[in-house]
Amino acid sequence: MKQLFTTKLSTSRRLSLTVLALAAATAIQAATITLTVKDTRKQTITGFGAACCDGAMCPYGTDTNPVRLLYGPTSKIGLNIMRMEISPSFKGDENAGWSTYNWQGCVPSAKIVKQRGGIVFGTPWSPPGSYKTNGTAQGGKVNGNNDNDPQNKRGKLREDCYEKFFPWLNSYLKYMKSKGVQVDAVSLQNEPDWWVNYSGCLYDPSDLVKLVKNYAYMLDRETYPGVKLISGESLGFTQNYTDPLMKDEECRKQIDIVAGHLYGHAPLQYMKNSAKLPEKYGKEVWMTEHSIHDNLNRLPNWREQLEFAEELNECMLAGCTGYIYWYMRAHWAFVSTGESKYGADNKVKNKLLPRAYVMSHFAKHVTGSTRLVTSRDKTQGERAALEYSAYIKGDSIIVMAIDTAKNGYDLNLQLPVKVKSGTHLISTGNELENLCQEKPIDITESTNELVVEMPARSFNTYILMVDTGATAINEKPKTRDDDKVIYYDLHGRLLETPKGLCIERRSDGSTRKVYID
Repeated sequence: MKQLFTTKLSTSRRLSLTVLALAAATAIQAATITLTVKDTRKQTITGFGAACCDGAMCPYGTDTNPVRLLYGPTSKIGLNIMRMEISPSFKGDENAGWSTYNWQGCVPSAKIVKQRGGIVFGTPWSPPGSYKTNGTAQGGKVNGNNDNDPQNKRGKLREDCYEKFFPWLNSYLKYMKSKGVQVDAVSLQNEPDWWVNYSGCLYDPSDLVKLVKNYAYMLDRETYPGVKLISGESLGFTQNYTDPLMKDEECRKQIDIVAGHLYGHAPLQYMKNSAKLPEKYGKEVWMTEHSIHDNLNRLPNWREQLEFAEELNECMLAGCTGYIYWYMRAHWAFVSTGESKYGADNKVKNKLLPRAYVMSHFAKHVTGSTRLVTSRDKTQGERAALEYSAYIKGDSIIVMAIDTAKNGYDLNLQLPVKVKSGTHLISTGNELENLCQEKPIDITESTNELVVEMPARSFNTYILMVDTGATAINEKPKTRDDDKVIYYDLHGRLLETPKGLCIERRSDGSTRKVYID
């Protein structure tokens, strides 16, 4: 039963408080922010994903419940990229006293992802121990941080084994193909700049240049057509690991995707700078591992989920074409572990968690789109209170808006084309009823300017249908020789003579990425 509490105040005091309250409410209600979306096109987004690695998928990779929940266009989340660990050898590396897992582990999950139209790629944490300076797949840092301890032996790829590295990757591709999995890409190394006490291998930037320049031709692209080569995935997406590979002409011919992680550096710092040369040379840029607010002794709160949304958004603003989270199953990730100690929502194993729904804003709607320039993307610095990004995909304009502040706003959208209808997808809290709720946007007549709501502490996706009768932005160009197929570069520009990585658009309006020799 509600109780009403009263306090005796003077008449003038009550009037003053009433005026102040009304003024504050009016100020909040009247606040309008204008966001102009321009028809200036940036990168095309390949997709979003997570890793099928280590204990999170125990027994190693064979539990397919997470991928069944997360992957495919008909799933609630819509992931389409899966990262796998390439263990040191087919049978593990028992002879070197390290690791009991093997290549079979990820096969069941990888098969499902491929069946659902997804992309799978492999990353070595270490090549076989017999190829390395310390004789084991272990990174070599076995006794704390004492670099001078004789027990600490830095594990690097021996130069006399450089010529064995790509044939070893070929054997991985062969094995996976024999199991029914066509691997789409392989990486050089997980965190080549991080000396560890688990499976790992150190490379200087010059080592990677030498390895790629002199030996990457040995990657068997004829037997495994379409397989791509990913750069070393440095810990903080540092330019000293990405730029040398792009500056060397021979390396550029071999590297298809430039990748890195975000540990210690926000996306609009190192990653943004590391993306400049790959973008110049038409390469993709993937963020292949990070977990924000992980290893908590509880489920993340809504503020932390919004910070994850900001990270996704800032990666897109930095030029990212693919975002791959760390574990797909963890109490701070996408699928629950069944451990009640982290919270009631994690008590039941294999249940979608709030972070998965946050990811779905991007995964289900931004995948396959091309980013558009906006008049503002954030109001100030990293983790700004308000952040935005915009995209075009088929006959839709998609606008992302994140408000981490205590006040809500009216968002005035000024678009480069007229739109005729729209949907507002909104998440405002960790509870299921507050995640990914849909409601129509009221558009009475075709317009290129409208006002939508952006509630306090919310993550919003506005999907707006272009009025193709009122604009030519998505008008289909005439096909050449009636071949019914048109090609664009990764920035959405029409190609008369397509070559390399292109976007193919067919007469039915469907698009896909293709590589043309």
